[in-house]
Amino acid sequence: MSQNVSNEFTDNVTAKLALVEEELSRQAGADTPFVTEAANHIISAGGKRFRPLLVTLCSQFGKTVADVDLVRAAVVMELTHVASLYHDDVMDEASIRRGAESANSRWGNSVAIMVGDFLFARASETVAKLGTEYVALQARTFSRLVQGQIAETRGPQPDEDPLEHYLQVVSDKTASLISAAAVFGAMVSDASAEIVESLREFGEQIGSVFQLSDDIIDITSTRTGKTPGTDLREGVATLPTLMLQASTDPADDELKDLLTADLMDQYNLDRALAGLRASHVIDEARAEVQRRADLARGHLAILPEGDARTALETLCDEVVSRSS
Repeated sequence: MSQNVSNEFTDNVTAKLALVEEELSRQAGADTPFVTEAANHIISAGGKRFRPLLVTLCSQFGKTVADVDLVRAAVVMELTHVASLYHDDVMDEASIRRGAESANSRWGNSVAIMVGDFLFARASETVAKLGTEYVALQARTFSRLVQGQIAETRGPQPDEDPLEHYLQVVSDKTASLISAAAVFGAMVSDASAEIVESLREFGEQIGSVFQLSDDIIDITSTRTGKTPGTDLREGVATLPTLMLQASTDPADDELKDLLTADLMDQYNLDRALAGLRASHVIDEARAEVQRRADLARGHLAILPEGDARTALETLCDEVVSRSS
């Protein structure tokens, strides 16, 4: 939380998130110990809890919210996110999730898929208690998540620009749920329609920034828990590599060729990372992240000044600085 917000506000948000954490664990409980263990596997590994934080911060712009409703809104968003991770790990054949063995690696693909379905069901049961407008938004968001995953799986088609295709995937797979989290917070506090729309747009932009900054970190950082070059090794398209592919500068041809080499080979990977770090595309990618963060901040202008707005503005700075 920003140093520019009051200790009282920070303590209040921390207390709300602690309630969310308790409810997440409870919601992962099932009729058998095995399903309970598997459903808690990703939840208990921790995570940023970015979506519950957004729900909590965005609930500060309307009426006072009962804890039970705030927790329900936050839990729906996090359960939907966690459920999607079980499915993502199956599709990506991932072996590690949040520093621990992935569910599909531990129990197999079928169990991982069904546990994801179980958590989606839990989220649906909880969102029904909030009202039909929340159910509709969750359904629309889930639809975007699925379409984004399908688009990513198929890849850009011959008539599509690869970079534009990727940015749409990021919007659907990542930004949609972060935007929904912001809207859930505003809705649960009965904020005005104007504020709800502003927070929706804020969430769309900051959600994309969240992923695009990770793209840069994969190449530039040596300080995070993620091994540099993970996306490169796995052949995952990211903002910097797609910007490089779009370049018409002949000086970039050698680096383009290098990215088509066997990047499972550490020597090739190290050369590719060094080339990208020295390339103009990193500055261009950072500029795009900054541009979107500035757009996100602009959508906060109509919000009343105070700790909650300051905290959201700080998020705009933090998602940029993490990739600097």
